[in-house]
Amino acid sequence: MKLYYHPDQERHAPPSFLLRGRPVDSPEGPVRAELLARGLADGGLSLSVPIASDGPLLRDRLARIHAARYLEFLETIHARWRALPDAAEIVAPNVHPCGGGHHYPRHPVGQVGWHMHDMACPMTAESFAGILASAATAEAAAESVVGGERSAYALCRPPGHHAGPERAGGFCFLNNSALAASVLREHHARVAILDVDLHHGNGTQDIFYARGDVWTGSLHADPADFYPFFWGGADETGDGDGRGANRNAPLPLGSDGGAFMAALESLITQLEAFRPGALVVALGLDAHHADPLAGLALETDDFVTLGRRLAAIDLPTVIVQEGGYPTEHLGANLAAFLKGYGAA
Repeated sequence: MKLYYHPDQERHAPPSFLLRGRPVDSPEGPVRAELLARGLADGGLSLSVPIASDGPLLRDRLARIHAARYLEFLETIHARWRALPDAAEIVAPNVHPCGGGHHYPRHPVGQVGWHMHDMACPMTAESFAGILASAATAEAAAESVVGGERSAYALCRPPGHHAGPERAGGFCFLNNSALAASVLREHHARVAILDVDLHHGNGTQDIFYARGDVWTGSLHADPADFYPFFWGGADETGDGDGRGANRNAPLPLGSDGGAFMAALESLITQLEAFRPGALVVALGLDAHHADPLAGLALETDDFVTLGRRLAAIDLPTVIVQEGGYPTEHLGANLAAFLKGYGAA
């Protein structure tokens, strides 16, 4: 298995975000990659660097899953924001079009509120370069699988599965899992994305909700009680050509590995009925009981079981890192998953 990480991801290093009304240190920073890489090294695995962190083909592929004005926003907003009188160094929203807005604003403050649906996505001057490097890492892993590797892993941060066609949220800006699926889709008539993060992959769902060529399934803590709150119910099954191609399996808060694996089996049955030619696994490690954003109660050994079960699906597979935040267990959880998958 090839494993990828572009070091330019370190350029996105938000110092804080707003949690329950309080500014706190952001758990989504370069230390995440350090801990995950340490776990890989402890498992005898090493990371490869993608050739580039940007390029015209990457931009073209991103334009297939994100709106043009959103991509322009991400690239230009920091400079435009800093040109405002008395603007902070960090881009962060202070207004949102709750209930749905009718007009796309010209003003940077309005655009920030339009494109950032929560307070977890502050941007610094270097953020866009780091965000692109994260996407390029997912692209490299997908190209590796297209090129003949049976599976590949992308260590991506910031993560991506909360990023929709033109919305950032939950630490996510560009949807790395959707990007990987788009690369696979260039070579396969049907592709599946299976999201096993603690949180619902609402951005991935939004991107493919009306498409019948990409099946999306998400296993997560029940959004009635947990972020992202407004998406992720079992009744959300797709629309138009995508009707029946979106499946959600919400779990009660505190569910353990047994409940998690039982729900996973149901999703896998539906995934296999779709008959995809390739698979993207949106891998979250934040379902571990000690994660700082904990909502489920998996143990490290449960990730061995998870990896083994996903490997048994036996499809060309891109594994894209989503959540999983700094604890003493983070690297061990990744190593456990890859051991079960057969990579370590």
